Amino acid sequence: MHPEDKARIIIDEKLEASGWVIQDYKGEFNPRAALGVVVRDFSTETGPADYMMFIAGEPVGIIEAKEDAKGEKITTVEEQSKRYLRSNLKGLSKDNRRFTYEATSVLIRFTDHVDVNARSREVFSFHRPETLFALIQNGEKTLRNTMRDFPPFDSAGFRECQTKAILNLEKSFSENRPRALIQMATGAGKTFTAITSIYRLLRFSKAKRVLFLVDTKNLGEQAEEEFRKYRPNDDPRLFPELYNVCRLTTSEIPEDTHVCISTIQRMYSILRGEALDEGAELVSLNEVPALKRPVEISYSPKYPIEFFDLIVVDECHRSIYNVWKQVLDYFDAFIVGLTATPDNRTLGFFNGNLVSEYTHEQAVLDNVNVGGDIFVIETDVTKNGAVIFDRMVERRNRLTRKRRWEESEEDILYAPGQLDRDVVNPSQIRTIVRTFKEKILTEIFPERSEVPKTLIFAKTDSHADDIIQIVREEFGEGNEFCKKVTYNSDEDPKSILNEFRNGYYPRIAVTVDMIAVGTDVKAIECLIFMRDVRSPSYYTQMWGRGTRTFSKDELQMVSPSASENKSRYVLIDAVGVTTSLKSANRPLDRKPTVSLQDLMMSVVMGTRDEDTLTTLAGRLSRLNAKLVPKEMEQFEEVAEIPLKDVIGGLLNCFDEDVLRERAVLAFDLASPEDVTSDQISAVQGEEVEKACSVFYSPKVRGFVEDVRRKHDQIIDSTTQDFVLTAEWDPKRREEALGVITSFQEFISANRDEIAALSIIYSQSYQSRHLTFEMVRELTEALLAVSPMLSVSNLWSCYALRDGKEDKRRGVVRQLADIVSLVRYELGQSFELVPFSDAVNRRFMEWTLLKNAGAVHFTDEQMMWLRMIRDHVATSVEVRSDDLELPPFDSKGGLGRFYKVFGSEYAQVLDDMNGALVG
Repeated sequence: MHPEDKARIIIDEKLEASGWVIQDYKGEFNPRAALGVVVRDFSTETGPADYMMFIAGEPVGIIEAKEDAKGEKITTVEEQSKRYLRSNLKGLSKDNRRFTYEATSVLIRFTDHVDVNARSREVFSFHRPETLFALIQNGEKTLRNTMRDFPPFDSAGFRECQTKAILNLEKSFSENRPRALIQMATGAGKTFTAITSIYRLLRFSKAKRVLFLVDTKNLGEQAEEEFRKYRPNDDPRLFPELYNVCRLTTSEIPEDTHVCISTIQRMYSILRGEALDEGAELVSLNEVPALKRPVEISYSPKYPIEFFDLIVVDECHRSIYNVWKQVLDYFDAFIVGLTATPDNRTLGFFNGNLVSEYTHEQAVLDNVNVGGDIFVIETDVTKNGAVIFDRMVERRNRLTRKRRWEESEEDILYAPGQLDRDVVNPSQIRTIVRTFKEKILTEIFPERSEVPKTLIFAKTDSHADDIIQIVREEFGEGNEFCKKVTYNSDEDPKSILNEFRNGYYPRIAVTVDMIAVGTDVKAIECLIFMRDVRSPSYYTQMWGRGTRTFSKDELQMVSPSASENKSRYVLIDAVGVTTSLKSANRPLDRKPTVSLQDLMMSVVMGTRDEDTLTTLAGRLSRLNAKLVPKEMEQFEEVAEIPLKDVIGGLLNCFDEDVLRERAVLAFDLASPEDVTSDQISAVQGEEVEKACSVFYSPKVRGFVEDVRRKHDQIIDSTTQDFVLTAEWDPKRREEALGVITSFQEFISANRDEIAALSIIYSQSYQSRHLTFEMVRELTEALLAVSPMLSVSNLWSCYALRDGKEDKRRGVVRQLADIVSLVRYELGQSFELVPFSDAVNRRFMEWTLLKNAGAVHFTDEQMMWLRMIRDHVATSVEVRSDDLELPPFDSKGGLGRFYKVFGSEYAQVLDDMNGALVG
């Protein structure tokens, strides 16, 4: 059978699933047999079209079918499709002909030629006849055409960052850009911004339905509440009075819904036609490892690809874009992401279309967020683990908590990573809690009478219970003082969360992940990390729980001894979380032991380094949050500039985007891309001197000191006892970071140019496989930039940066290990392991999966599969002609392999290439 004929079989199946009746032109042609009819090999003046589409008896579109191998050049077929679309048809009108599809068995691209600047796009399957019929009835008023001209936006009541995001998003829509990313610091109002855009899209572009995706049930409930209370500026009614909002709790989506709120897990199960495990909605996808294998979504006639016009992905962290990405790929919809912490993979998914960026530092400057300090508690057991020498060891059931004694034949050595999972050391927990108790009202918040609202992050529910019991004992308080807020809590977690948010008790809440992402508790002033976090974005989300602003009156309702607005939060690091990984948002206060007076004086004496100026900005932003309007006016009279502008000037000194914009004006350049490093340095020098000049005035320094004494009696005394970073030679580590930076820049600059990078970056299930030639091309390109970018040196640099010993130091790295390095850098794997180890793990998972199903490999088949595994581990791929080479030739080569696996031999090789390399 010809490859195109094979593709047509699948194309026919997809058309029938989408509600089309398929006919042959000869002998069957009846365009009114159904609303939607597709006729094969339809005759036109320029030749037979593969498929002619009819709606209500009228020709409306063309489908060009191609073999799968033409998929990489499918866009070249578009002119052919358009030619057939415009061809004369005997006795038939061409007034409504506007749709073209180019299709293989795995790929479909679609164009509606009525769209202005019509552009093809990839779709999961074919649209239903009813959908195309509705489009024809609407004429040129397509969604993309109506998106080109939104009415003016009334920004009353909106923050500047929100207005910018809304207008830039509408500009992105008008340019028919399918994906857009909005980055906003925690607390800046991402959901409110998104709802405004959704409202305008429903009202002015007549979008029929929007999907608002979250990754936990808790976030879905919060989003639903936001929609319920939203009132637009141009209508006195609330959003639910204008449009139907439904949060999914079953597998049924109401037909009349306008906004559907759902977890991505539930939507995935709906498209799979499976029942959802309700527990799957309780845990953030940040904490859920990727599924062992991708379970493919199939077409759903009940919820076709055109069911939603827009998908908004709230808290779009990278964990959404593995198996769950299929939900986003399924619908023919615009996709908008909301996040405070975009990473490389997030930016890649949204095609680099970052329509709005509002950082934590900007939010602090605008008093939208408060800044934070870090206080370190490090214990011996936390750092080094311990040894149990006793022969009689107490054991406890993790769930029932039942204890028993058991004799051990040898000493038990446990590492820090085993704490609170494999081994529970009550003394370790008690030491941290006791130190917290001693310091919280003496050094951290000495002006307070009660413990500020504190959130503790625990590793597991069992760990949380241990912490709660010890907190209550050490503080000598009752049950109400410290409670657990997790999905598995016996008490109603919503009720406890409400008490924690609005009441005096509990003072301390312990959570695993329920309050880690997206949950507002503005009264939180202290965060204690008793668990490490591998994901930088998740870590940033967690400490973001403390950044919300809170007025003095509101704060005193839950913390009576507070004497001013919430001006900061304190992150207490009890596990090295601040040094085990690097967050994109460094604390503003980088010199916590230096007084504000000494910081100002050091600037007067000529100090101009980033840490000093950024720390000074952080201290002044904290002070700015406490000032009353009269004091702000007094400062401006003394300094001849608002305090907010002083802070902004200090931060702008090291903001490259700002410096580039200033350089464009200073040197009369065309665009920021034309700015040179020397020009940036010149502008930066001027900006630094301008920002520092205000502190030359003794009156300004004196005023700042006087007003600080009135408001801030806190002694900044944080512990910087970071033993992990002290273990490495600073110069060597700095050089390693430079190599890694060069590697990161190379990946970013070449991700679309080098085939291996493109494939690894996209992570598409239907993408072509990596080849050894592609990997060789990548490594050679790296070495051409610098010998320091060799696979072996890169590996050592990452081991040095991450504080992890390279257990295979001295081993000559294989070329294939570059795949592991790229995936690690892109955040696609949490641990840097040799490529061969990753292949071995995937091989085990793949064979177990096969054997668990209908396939049961024989001993000889397993022998062949192991040889192929070892070949892939060094060569990245396996091809049929490889089986004629050693070691396969000694076992009979390709001929024997064919006899062992039969006609499925090629499929086996293809499956292994996909499964082992991923």
